[in-house]
Amino acid sequence: MNDKTPEATKIARYIISICASITLVMGLTTVRMSAQTGDNGRILIPASSAEPYAAATADQAELRSGTNDGDIGGGFKSAYATVGSLRLHYVDGGQGRPVLLIPGWPQTWYAWRKVMPALAKNYKVIAVDIRGMGGSSRPVGGYDMGSVAADLHGLMSQLGYNRYAVVGHDIGMWIGYALAVDLPQEVDRLAVIEAMIPGLTPTPPMFMPQNQNLRRWHFMFNQLPDLPEALVAGREKIFLTWLFEHYAYRPDMVAIDEYVRAYVAPGAMRAGFEYYRAIPETMAQNKKRADTKLQMPVLAIGADHANALIPKQTLEPVTTNLSGNVLPECGHFAPEECPGALLEQLLPFLAK
Repeated sequence: MNDKTPEATKIARYIISICASITLVMGLTTVRMSAQTGDNGRILIPASSAEPYAAATADQAELRSGTNDGDIGGGFKSAYATVGSLRLHYVDGGQGRPVLLIPGWPQTWYAWRKVMPALAKNYKVIAVDIRGMGGSSRPVGGYDMGSVAADLHGLMSQLGYNRYAVVGHDIGMWIGYALAVDLPQEVDRLAVIEAMIPGLTPTPPMFMPQNQNLRRWHFMFNQLPDLPEALVAGREKIFLTWLFEHYAYRPDMVAIDEYVRAYVAPGAMRAGFEYYRAIPETMAQNKKRADTKLQMPVLAIGADHANALIPKQTLEPVTTNLSGNVLPECGHFAPEECPGALLEQLLPFLAK
């Protein structure tokens, strides 16, 4: 028997609609691409496709996560440097020409752990936690690319390096581009992985197919003042796990628990959102940077299950010596999902 009045029915439906909308925003729904996932929503990786990556990840266990000073295994050490008012955390090891590794959001230096041992055989490797990330300071402002590039210039100068290669992933690609344009006398080559660059890449339209919107919505959400922190507080694991499971093709190869640990720290989520809130300032800066074409060798890498050719297409108008490739069977988090294929591109490029 239905004893509800028409008005009560309308109210009930309205409340259900609001609850459903909140659930969607919080990422509690998990839209799965059924053709690519197993029954539990995880990506199924055939054994044969995983074999090429085994060699590259053999040394992975030797590098320990965390931000404490000292040896973390594999010939690498964790350390800190004071740059202006910032305390920047970095991990370094190896011998040879310096290579600066810049991670993206929502990760830390640990995103590079699978490629660092191979790089360290011929290079001095420096993997940094940029401002607001991991063990580094979380200031209120300064998240535009000009400021962050200046941070890394200060770090490398303090470590005694005035000429080095830069490899950046995700927002590390934004920073790497700014660093190369702003300080071309320091950056001798630039490799960038899996991102669009605000102010260079054409702005995506508001309305897109669902499979594209799944990878773009955070650009607007993260820029909102206060709301992201209010919705995510206490639910960081839900939020971050959703991101990794939907943006990765091989989420089981991503250190999700490590990044959850890093981003539940006070102020960590807020600092990450600030990179997106600074996008308007970064876009204005990049429109000016675009007037100067990069003269050094540049390598732009995409992944076939993520941005594909977008990194290369983004940089074509602003470079004179560009090469590019798309990694097969790989998602957005390429340094973790397909380190072997990534090294096959990076090592010859760095050796030129």
